[in-house]
Amino acid sequence: MTRGLLSQTQLFVLATALALPLAAQEAAPPAPPRNPIPEDIVGDEHVREEFGVNEFTTPSIRKLFDMLNHIGKLSYDNLKRPFSDKTPADRVLVSMGLGTLIADGFLIVQCEKVEEMEAVGRAMIKYGKALGAGNRMNKHTGSLFEYSMKGNWQDLRVELAKTQADVEAEMVLLRDVDIAHLISLGGWLRALEISTQSIADNYTEEKTRQLTRRDITEYYLMSLDSLHPSLMKNPTLQALRKGIEELMPVVDVPEGKALTHDEVKALHQKAAALSHLITDKMNS
Repeated sequence: MTRGLLSQTQLFVLATALALPLAAQEAAPPAPPRNPIPEDIVGDEHVREEFGVNEFTTPSIRKLFDMLNHIGKLSYDNLKRPFSDKTPADRVLVSMGLGTLIADGFLIVQCEKVEEMEAVGRAMIKYGKALGAGNRMNKHTGSLFEYSMKGNWQDLRVELAKTQADVEAEMVLLRDVDIAHLISLGGWLRALEISTQSIADNYTEEKTRQLTRRDITEYYLMSLDSLHPSLMKNPTLQALRKGIEELMPVVDVPEGKALTHDEVKALHQKAAALSHLITDKMNS
């Protein structure tokens, strides 16, 4: 995602404060965040406060996605993907898959496709239940459907951001902070796939300046490195880490430098391959 894109975007939030007993919290101050999150993709303050988020946060999918406001009209038919009612048995894939579904929710909002929200919302409920956050998911889906039927797109954006924050808060309570980070990772990869395809389809040099965000790519790479070692035995996470490493040379260019059309296409191919490591297994 890009400096211009993301700095003007506001895409989603997460709560990750370690759920320690009160006595332990009083005895020692909380540890610092594991990795610095680029400031322009930290979630909205009012959402963080509402869900009790402190400095342990993940990037907001809303902020990662709102950048698409600045790359022109999106073609939903070119960017949509099929959804399945099935949930993977692998909890890692479920968490990243939920992130991709939230990103798809923002795509629907961006394209104002009322009729598509129900399928995504119902899939989100199933994924939330699989993660142990079904009650929190149910809290939001009614609003998602209502706002989409009314065409209330701004409130829909806010509700999707709250959905991410609330599920992530549940993961914190379950002491499963790693899973919360993987939700955001899935959302980023799907948003990157969408943005690079959109720019490749309607190329202008100026739009590409927003894609060269080494800091965001580096953040997610560091997040993978900080996961529990047992999680990193997961083949999908190993493949994702390798692929994100390969993204670095593409996005690591001087600030403001434009990418050529061929470079954007190459970046999209890499982003799509990484996103499909998650989404293809969601539908299999």
